[in-house]
Amino acid sequence: MRSTREPVSKFIKMRCPKCKNEQISFGKVSTGVPCLVCGKRLAEPTGGKSKVKARILEILE
Repeated sequence: MRSTREPVSKFIKMRCPKCKNEQISFGKVSTGVPCLVCGKRLAEPTGGKSKVKARILEILE
C-alpha cells in the first residue's frame, strides 16, 4: 500500500497593520500579497516561505 505525503506548506490568516483587515494567504507566495482594502504589501516572496510583514493571527491546517 502506498502512503501519501502530507503537504508541508499551510495557509496563513494575517491582519493588516494599517487598516486591520484580516485575510488568508498561502504560506509560500510566488508574488507579493497586497491588502485587499488599503493596498499595503502584506507578504513578499523569498524563493521558499514568504516573508510576512503583517501580524499572523492563525496558521490554518
